[in-house]
Amino acid sequence: MANVATVQQEWLLVDAENETLGRLASKVAMIVRGKHKPTFTPHVNCGDHVVVINADKIRLTGNKLDDKEYQRYSMYPGGQRREVARKLLGRKPEAVLEHAVRGMLPKNRLGRRLFNNLHVVAGTAHKHDAQKPRKFDLNTIK
Repeated sequence: MANVATVQQEWLLVDAENETLGRLASKVAMIVRGKHKPTFTPHVNCGDHVVVINADKIRLTGNKLDDKEYQRYSMYPGGQRREVARKLLGRKPEAVLEHAVRGMLPKNRLGRRLFNNLHVVAGTAHKHDAQKPRKFDLNTIK
């Protein structure tokens, strides 16, 4: 079983251009969780850091751009806000992928820690060049 001392974390670079939202999110969540490694341990943060670029060029199939709604609440009376996916992609494209991946991670302390391994950027420039992320093709994992 893996523990904090034996885990080897990598930095991976994933290009989201022309990728479908749900398929991309499920594969990224699996990498962030560490399920692609033979040393996967459910209670340990053994996943890799994933830098996703071109999040603004992600695809949604069907009528989801106009039908899918994202909801948030400000904790004030009447503070519930709904936003269509098309508007959210235009305003804050990283939030769409982050929301999808967060929903696929565990809903506990470990899941909140794992979410910090995800770094989503709208364009191609990112601030993680010093970590030397290697390009990763998502089609290599099933």
